[in-house]
Amino acid sequence: MKLKVNSTEQKLRGGYYTPKLIADFIVKWALPQKRNSDNNVLQILEPSCGDGVFLESLTNLQNLNKFYCTAIELIENEANVAKERTFYNPDFNVINSDFFEEFNSNLKNKKFDIILGNPPYIRYQYLTAGQRDTQAKILVENGMKSNKLINAWVSFVVAAVQMLNNNGKVGLVIPAELLQVAYAEELRLFLIEHLSKVSIVTFEELVFPDVQQEVVLLLGEKTEKKVKEKNKITVIEVKNVSTLEEQFNNLTIEFKDVDHTSDKWTKYFLNNEEITLINQIKSNDKFLKFKEIADIDIGITTGNNKYFSVDNETVQKYGLQEVTLPLIGRSAHASGLYFNYDDWRKNVDKGVAAQLVYFPNKSYDSLPHNYQEYIKFGEEKGMHTGYKCSIRENWFHIPSVWVPDAFFLRRNNKFPKFVLNDIDAVSTDTMHRIRFNKDIDRDKALLSYYNSITFAFTEIEGRSYGGGVLEILPGELEKIVLPNLQDIDRSLTSTLISKIDKVIRDNEDIEIILDEIDQTVLIEYIGIEKEVVLQFRKIWKKLMNRRLNRKKRNGK
Repeated sequence: MKLKVNSTEQKLRGGYYTPKLIADFIVKWALPQKRNSDNNVLQILEPSCGDGVFLESLTNLQNLNKFYCTAIELIENEANVAKERTFYNPDFNVINSDFFEEFNSNLKNKKFDIILGNPPYIRYQYLTAGQRDTQAKILVENGMKSNKLINAWVSFVVAAVQMLNNNGKVGLVIPAELLQVAYAEELRLFLIEHLSKVSIVTFEELVFPDVQQEVVLLLGEKTEKKVKEKNKITVIEVKNVSTLEEQFNNLTIEFKDVDHTSDKWTKYFLNNEEITLINQIKSNDKFLKFKEIADIDIGITTGNNKYFSVDNETVQKYGLQEVTLPLIGRSAHASGLYFNYDDWRKNVDKGVAAQLVYFPNKSYDSLPHNYQEYIKFGEEKGMHTGYKCSIRENWFHIPSVWVPDAFFLRRNNKFPKFVLNDIDAVSTDTMHRIRFNKDIDRDKALLSYYNSITFAFTEIEGRSYGGGVLEILPGELEKIVLPNLQDIDRSLTSTLISKIDKVIRDNEDIEIILDEIDQTVLIEYIGIEKEVVLQFRKIWKKLMNRRLNRKKRNGK
């Protein structure tokens, strides 16, 4: 977490200028294509107008209907620029104020036909007490919870939908976190319950490359519909800002019936047939969720991995042999499906920081002199001043250290490594710790992960960023679907695991073995039709390649 004193003014206010092509596109999409028969004046709101790029688009684009635009901007200099852009136009009212204050005093009971803009991306800790209170009220009054993980853009979106007229449109530039992060779960549910149509436009290339912030366009419509008609959603991907309008206009858009759940929207990159297959597997009693076979926890939070993860030279220098545990620190440290003594010893011999310093929770004065020397070294380097270390009774004692049955890699390239622990090792927070339920055969659980269906669910439940990395958090890992293999033949399990282990240890493409695994496990044992399995292979590769191709295009 970056402290406020170290953040730029731009980051604190969450302001990144919207490209003009995006502003033009959203305005064209939002404005009616024909004149309203009642000739009413359209009421438009821009809740965080910056220097007025959306206002300029409204003034430049030909509009068949009269409108009146209320625009709000907190930063005085930018509000002045926006006012200059619209100085001679009575159809605009630019207000230099905080949106949250305006919402409380003037806006929350008003309705608008069009709401557009680029809400600020301000972390909770950077909001004022008054802003936090208003944000909480906006969320709670709309049936959502408020917590310290929620960014300001979330409450802007909720307020916008709340103020939207029937038959109104909302077009906003917001973080791609909408699609996939846990704190946006309730927002996803809120949007699909209050908007009859939701279109999400994503970009292969980053819109704001300097900040590695992936954004999407939220295009929502609140239209009156028949009672039985379901709300619809579509997720569209275009190459970049320059091709946005042309690609969007040339697409045949396939809207999907939306699930009224808080599930991630990653699956809506898929077509209706693929989504149906996903739902069928979820309801198939031959499959389990990961949380049904194991408890999942983050790896050890040391407070300072560099200090507590040590190489053998450091162990020898300070005599730390009695207070170190074997450590798996990175994906490269685990060669195959089992992390064993030979793997660990190779890491030690290479000079890898493959041991965790685990001092007892005792006072400094009661510890042996050599331990004190290493603790002094840490204090001289300021290691004890970090937040996690500073709040401990003894900063050098790591809490919550236990030996797991297995490890699951947090950040991944093609697919996560799921590795059994054969040496009583521990891990830092680069790995999740797995503790199997008592009745679970750990080898069969391991085998159950390596197949096309589970790989596809890993992409669906995980999250990706501008750099193309797939990240899986414990709550997401819990939802990944696995075939139930607890009754499969033991010798067959060993044979298949050995083959997977060899492929991974030899650093070969997993698809070399995936055909055999899918055939043996999914088709022959579980009884899934071959065509369905092939479809899941395509789903996995479609989502994986989308993520990895973004990495290549953005030069990472």
